[in-house]
Amino acid sequence: RIVREAVVSTQSTGMSYESKCALTVPIAKPLATRKLSKKLYKCCKLAIKTKSVRRGTKEVAKALRKGEKGFVIIAGDISPIDVVSHFPVLCEESKVPYVYVPARSDLGAAIGSNTPCSILLIQKGEEYKDKYKECVKGIKELPNIYC
Repeated sequence: RIVREAVVSTQSTGMSYESKCALTVPIAKPLATRKLSKKLYKCCKLAIKTKSVRRGTKEVAKALRKGEKGFVIIAGDISPIDVVSHFPVLCEESKVPYVYVPARSDLGAAIGSNTPCSILLIQKGEEYKDKYKECVKGIKELPNIYC
């Protein structure tokens, strides 16, 4: 209940990007820049129209294990951290690019949901292939601390 109230308060107050970044967990690396975050959210909006999105921890883990390709967006303000801590390893094993964004409330809003979303797998689609390529390029340009 406390977490839900905190999420609602961040949406309604319109916190700045920097203040959302300050609330992220320590493992949220690579964290998307403000510009890349906006591109990712736009790509999410286009992908949800064509149903090329897997959302939620259970659905994304299942898709990665089955070998589905795309890129993964993980919210950086998840608590407890154990919920998403295994996804970077899954993504690296599957050779799927991944990135963290500062707020799960923004990630949920990007797919048109009133509920915050912790993780998304965006699959390639013909209707938004230019945005998709921009996002993948932006993710690969971010410094990866694990390599």
